[in-house]
Amino acid sequence: MEYYTKRKKHKYISFIIVIIFIIVIFNILLIFFDKRVMPAVTEIAMIMAKTQTLNIINEKSVNILSKDFKYDEMIKIEKDNQGNIILMQSDTVKLNYIAAELSSECNKELSDMKNSAIQVPLGWMSKQSAFYSLGPKMTIEIEPIGNIITSYESKFESAGINQTRHKIYLDVNAKVKLKLPLRDQEVEVNTQIPVSDTIIVGKIPNTTIGIPTNDQNKN
Repeated sequence: MEYYTKRKKHKYISFIIVIIFIIVIFNILLIFFDKRVMPAVTEIAMIMAKTQTLNIINEKSVNILSKDFKYDEMIKIEKDNQGNIILMQSDTVKLNYIAAELSSECNKELSDMKNSAIQVPLGWMSKQSAFYSLGPKMTIEIEPIGNIITSYESKFESAGINQTRHKIYLDVNAKVKLKLPLRDQEVEVNTQIPVSDTIIVGKIPNTTIGIPTNDQNKN
């Protein structure tokens, strides 16, 4: 009876040791995965997510701006009898409409990204370009966060004697979330889309109404 008890106790101790060994190995693998694999996978996943988002924004902006934006209709220039520019005024309603349309179209397209996923080969953790495409692929889902934010920006630059270059940009900000195995990662995408680049003959007046600008150096 004593032999049976010792044998049973020995089996119980062996079982505990095996469990502890499995837990230790699991934690070592988890730490390795978190410290070595995840940073590389996260880095390339963020790049791929930014690329997909930028492609959507650029494609939609080209379609909408080429169709709806006309400088002469958006920016009204008034001159006096001598041909001097006395007033520049933007059509804020039309400008806001274009920005809202771009935001809406991009949001619809980004929402469809929920049905797609990024495939990242684990070879990226090697830091060697020869192995980037090797190994099993990790599937990472992309999900947009909130709505796209748009805002206009313009610059006035000297373009020669009595000439000024007026550049208009559309700043676009979007956020997406990567659903990673151990954590979620937010990715912020910012891009500046050229809207127009126009040469204005004449001195830019001090009065400009509704024209957004980050550069007040007018000629």
